[in-house]
Amino acid sequence: MATRLLKFGAALRLYTNKTNLLKSRRECFATVTSLKETLINQPPTKTSTLDCGMRIASEDSGAATATVGLWIDAGSRCENDDNNGVAHFMEHMAFKGTAKRSQTDLELEIENIGAHLNAYTSREQTVFYAKCLSQDVPKAIEILSDIIQNSKLGESEIERERGVILREMQEVETNLQEVVFDHLHSIAYQGTPLGRTILGPTKNIKSITKNHLVDYVKSNYGPPRFVLAGAGGVDHNQLVELADKHFGKMKGPHYDEIPPLVQPCRYTGSEIRVRDDSIPLAHVALAVEGAGWTSADNIPLMIANTLMGAWDRSQGGGANNATNLARASADAGLCHSYQSFNTCYKDTGLWGVYFVSDPMQLEDMVAVIQNEWMKLCTSVTEKEVNRAKNILKTNMLLQLDGTTAICEDIGRQMLCYDRRIPLHELEARIESVTAKTIHDVGMKYIYDHCPVVAAVGPVENLPDYNLIRSGMYWIRV
Repeated sequence: MATRLLKFGAALRLYTNKTNLLKSRRECFATVTSLKETLINQPPTKTSTLDCGMRIASEDSGAATATVGLWIDAGSRCENDDNNGVAHFMEHMAFKGTAKRSQTDLELEIENIGAHLNAYTSREQTVFYAKCLSQDVPKAIEILSDIIQNSKLGESEIERERGVILREMQEVETNLQEVVFDHLHSIAYQGTPLGRTILGPTKNIKSITKNHLVDYVKSNYGPPRFVLAGAGGVDHNQLVELADKHFGKMKGPHYDEIPPLVQPCRYTGSEIRVRDDSIPLAHVALAVEGAGWTSADNIPLMIANTLMGAWDRSQGGGANNATNLARASADAGLCHSYQSFNTCYKDTGLWGVYFVSDPMQLEDMVAVIQNEWMKLCTSVTEKEVNRAKNILKTNMLLQLDGTTAICEDIGRQMLCYDRRIPLHELEARIESVTAKTIHDVGMKYIYDHCPVVAAVGPVENLPDYNLIRSGMYWIRV
């Protein structure tokens, strides 16, 4: 066997020399295009606007499948105390039958073409989208237009979905991360629309009627707030024609009275603690006010967020973790897991760290997080920033894997920026950030600013808010 392998190796070397099959390392590197050239050569995002105000944006990659969806510039932020939860309720009702299709007909029609129909509601957006074969895009858009414009909103379906949503709320209450982030919003944006939950309070869900749903749709759904986004095997001109055919005659939004001006949601540094010693681990979120989508500080804050990183004890790593906080968490056993977050809205945001920890480690974990925050403001190095920029660019590209992810990126950016930022421009913006940029945004958003703290579980050992506030700056000679 060994003799045979040696003969095969000699023959391979001879063949390689003759055909020049194996190139030198320098030649191989010369054939690899740079990241910037690769990003510039990505398919362009084409955009159009109909006379009715509806925007269409798409990226044609020539794939056999496609994702098309309707991104609506309305979410729970458009609600008030009396109808909080109606946006999410309407999302549920959209698939429960229309004037021309029963729920069964709708489901069978989708299944017969092998498509997937889905939706979600956030604080600022509502999304309905379909994944299908590229040849079935016209059918998918016709179905989307039908469920948006002609939902039947039958009383029996409303009652059935009321029970579904109440069960969903019970499930969310068992997800402590969701609970903590709802608490975090409630205290960070007290008395403002962003302080309310997306699902709404139980009493509202039990009392929402067809009139609430009709009024919400009439006041918030309309072509000026719609973006039809497509990715994969989509033809932009075809999308424009389909949008004009199915949405071009749609009017709205309509108001019975002039709506109030949308006021910026006021941020308030504060805390909330829900102590429950029956829970084995404490779940804590510590944050400051971040930047909105369109702020020039958004990219530096994303890099600062990457510098904080994420870690889970199941991942291992120990001393070989890239970020300082991950190494400290692993070495001292300060937490079971943590993740940094940068949640953005139109005019504000929340930037911070969420972690799960043993009760007696809370004080040390908070101190280490705040110490890392102070380093961001004063002493983060170019080497650390360059590493974070590479990680961010990699994650940015990995998150655009598949037609659905690209379609979601297009729809969200069209609502946030009224355009889709090209990948090479985004890469250039990331590359322009230096250590000084991080120091500057750290001083602007973190240093000596009042944080928000939300904690659930055995949180007796969590430091007093005044102590946490005093850790937001350094006094050094």
